[in-house]
Amino acid sequence: MAKADLFITPVETKAERAAFVDLAYRLNADDPAWVAPLRMEALELITPGKNPFFDHADVQLFLARRGDAVVGRISAHIDHLATAQPAEQGMGPGTGNWGLLEAEDEAVAQALIGRAEEWLREKGMTRVLAPLSMSIWEEPGQLTRGFDHSPTVMMGHQPQRYQHYIEALEYKPAKLLNTYELDITMPFPPLIERIIQSGERNAKIRIRGVDKSRFDAEAALILHILNDAWSDNWGFVPFTDREIAYAGKKFKPIVREDLIMIAEYEGQPVAFMMTLPDMNEVLKPMRGKLFPFGWIKLLAWLRKPKVRTMRVPLMGVVKQHQSSRLASQLAFMMIEFIRRNAVTRYGATRGEIGWILDDNQGMNAIAQAIDSHVNKEYTIYAKAL
Repeated sequence: MAKADLFITPVETKAERAAFVDLAYRLNADDPAWVAPLRMEALELITPGKNPFFDHADVQLFLARRGDAVVGRISAHIDHLATAQPAEQGMGPGTGNWGLLEAEDEAVAQALIGRAEEWLREKGMTRVLAPLSMSIWEEPGQLTRGFDHSPTVMMGHQPQRYQHYIEALEYKPAKLLNTYELDITMPFPPLIERIIQSGERNAKIRIRGVDKSRFDAEAALILHILNDAWSDNWGFVPFTDREIAYAGKKFKPIVREDLIMIAEYEGQPVAFMMTLPDMNEVLKPMRGKLFPFGWIKLLAWLRKPKVRTMRVPLMGVVKQHQSSRLASQLAFMMIEFIRRNAVTRYGATRGEIGWILDDNQGMNAIAQAIDSHVNKEYTIYAKAL
């Protein structure tokens, strides 16, 4: 159908926010790999006052309609912390974003992306990086490899046709983000085992789990290391204090003390690795609904999670040690300590690491050294406005 049949309008009411969220469930219902988010979390993501991203970002949501039927959606946003970053790190002045795209067909997608671009231009933006849904820390990029299997917790999944819609509008790849998978029931190669054993004998190194009785302090420590470790990375945007508190509250139900490690060197915390049991395995059959019985299953799982997959979404080593052998040794040690716990205490057989920037040589080398391989690829595109 022609674009002339479409009407693009800004989201302004509570009912329109609900329609924005509901559309994703309808359009993805027949995709066997899609994992429906809990509706309350999907609404929270796009609601000012609940998601602290709105504290430092201008956001406009749009709906596409044909007649009375909602047939598409998109978000357009400007993260002012991102525009304050150096341009050579990917974001920078004049860079806006769009994301959360859902569309019945190509005409709808083109009209929505065009409206998002128009809004960004009106706000003075000269370049767009997309899709970002909505922060770089949430679900960045369009899935471009690995459509045949479900995403793990906190990872996105989009139809392959969206890739073609985006590229047809002259968007060019700006950065590739990879995830790696590995069989965690198998020991690591002998060289890696020797590096780990050497670290275990080193009295200057201590690898410890987090202490949930000091949850807020531990979360702040981890995110302090993260802000330092990632500050020179492409696309980096710092976490604010409110985002740290928000992330801590969101993660707390699935945090396990023996799956998140902090590495200390000479008594100082210098690295961390966060691992999460793949909650998508229990969420997928619920199709986004906790009621009438989903909440019982979820509570039971949260008390004693058993999963096939563990995901490592975040890790970091403070910049002071990033160019040293110590950095990779600490990474291998944390991975191994978590691997042992994941297999023996949670029944896990598979690990997933990522996302990892395709040009992050250090992290890619670590992933490859433990015999993991790329299983999913996400692409962030760029276009001049």
